[in-house]
Amino acid sequence: MSAAERRSALGPRPSALGPGAPGAESRAPSAESHPGSIAAREFSFWYGAKQALHDVSLVIPARQVTALIGPSGCGKSTFLRSINRMNELIPGTRHTGALELDGEGLYGREVDVVALRQRVGMVFQRWNPFPKSIYDNVAYGPRINGVRGRAELDGIVEQSLRRAALWDEVRDRLRESALGLSGGQQQRLCVARALANDPEVLLLDEPASALDPISTQRLEELLYELKRELTVVIVTHNLQQAARVSDRTAFFFMGRLVESGPTSEIFTTPREERTEAYVTGRFG
Repeated sequence: MSAAERRSALGPRPSALGPGAPGAESRAPSAESHPGSIAAREFSFWYGAKQALHDVSLVIPARQVTALIGPSGCGKSTFLRSINRMNELIPGTRHTGALELDGEGLYGREVDVVALRQRVGMVFQRWNPFPKSIYDNVAYGPRINGVRGRAELDGIVEQSLRRAALWDEVRDRLRESALGLSGGQQQRLCVARALANDPEVLLLDEPASALDPISTQRLEELLYELKRELTVVIVTHNLQQAARVSDRTAFFFMGRLVESGPTSEIFTTPREERTEAYVTGRFG
């Protein structure tokens, strides 16, 4: 499925929110001008009776790195996973408000969730390569999406591994098991697997929390390169990492978005006292 087909699978833009819905007057920029822009409009989320997010309104610009920070249990991972509807895999969840990608609602009945997850890739806290070869891990998504030609698959695998800064390390090992890679290499392989679907957005949930310092540095350098091509949203508990890699930062606390803005401002001149207390280490 092409990128244009995946965008159309989200359904017509005019019905994304509906007349009178929160944010209907000020929609996100169009996909043509800013591919990969995300907007939350008074978005709330529940796990059963427990409310995890309260009226979050946030714009995530395209082709930038946005860091979501806050103490454990503050809702940042819930928000991240809501962007590609991963939370729907948990029974008893529900939401109100809206989330949009390129101005199109993500939760409409007409939305093809498979197409959405191709457009919005996900990398988890703990690397999870399939028990297959390096090649087959990267080729898995394109094959599911109908790519069968060997030459085309070879090209996708090489390009994805290059984009994930892993090609030079594994080019002679493509038929070997991915489980034989180091932890840092496996995490970058998971990035390559997500990139093989040519997403507009890459979501990362604590991707470096279990990595050594050298692997963490390589991953951060990779994110710096990737933001030239797509939108990156990263959840991290590491405030130094957020300060290093992100263009914008959003601070969550007790399920609410306290404030967001350019990372330099959030870390040096935050508007909210709670933000200052968190980034200076007074709680967290």
